[in-house]
Amino acid sequence: MTSSNPIWTVGADPQIEQLIRQEKERQMTSLQLIASENFASPAVMEATGSVFTNKYSEGYPQRRYYGGNTHVDVAEQLAIDRVKQLFGAEHANVQPHSGSQANAAVYMALLDVGDTVMGMSLDHGGHLTHGSPVNASGRFYNFVSYGLTEGDERLDYEEMRSIALAERPKLIVAGATAYPRRIDPEPFRKVCDEIGAYFMFDAAHIAGLIAGGQHPNPVPLADVVTFTTHKTLRGPRGG
Repeated sequence: MTSSNPIWTVGADPQIEQLIRQEKERQMTSLQLIASENFASPAVMEATGSVFTNKYSEGYPQRRYYGGNTHVDVAEQLAIDRVKQLFGAEHANVQPHSGSQANAAVYMALLDVGDTVMGMSLDHGGHLTHGSPVNASGRFYNFVSYGLTEGDERLDYEEMRSIALAERPKLIVAGATAYPRRIDPEPFRKVCDEIGAYFMFDAAHIAGLIAGGQHPNPVPLADVVTFTTHKTLRGPRGG
C-alpha cells in the first residue's frame, strides 16, 4: 500500500495527512476477512487519484452531455471490453458507483413498483438490496425470501422453487453477502423459465472467483449479472 506520491498532503492539510497515515497503519496491522474490505493495489489508488477525477462525463461513450471526453470515452470503452471478455458477456455497463446502485438499476429497468421479487433472506445471508425494509428495494417492491436448509445450512433449491411456484415473482435474485458456499445458477435458471421470471445474479462477493474459474459463471444463464469492482476483483470501489 504505497503510492508514487505518498506525502501529497504535506503542507496542504496536515490533519488529513495524519489520518491517512493512521488509517494505513490500521489496515496494515489488522486482518480483514470480508471481501468488501480487500486492499486496492497501488496502481488502482494512483489511477483513481488521477486527473480523470476532474472530468464530468455524463452519458455514454460517444454520447456525452459534456465536451472534452475523448480520453474518458476510450477509458470507459476499454473497461467495457475487458469486462465482456473476462466474463463472456454480450453487454456491460461499468458506470454504477456501487453494487447497490447496480442492483437498483436492474430493478428499475425490469420491474414496476409493487412487483413481486424473490431473493435470499437477510437472516440466511442475503443482502440489504435483496428486499430489506430499510432499503429502497424493500419499500418499492414486494420481496419474498428463500433460505437455507436446516442442519447443513446450504441453499435450499427445493424451497426456492416451491416459493417461486406459489408467489410467481417477476424477478428472482440469486447471490448473497454472507454465504460462503457455491451458488449454482442452473436451478435458478430452470425455475425462472418454469414461471416466466427474469433471473438476476448478484455476484458482488464472488466476481473474482468467477473470473478466476473457481466458481460457476452465471453470465451464460442469467438475464443480468451485477457485481462490484472492489471486493474479490480488488479494483476501485464501484459496481
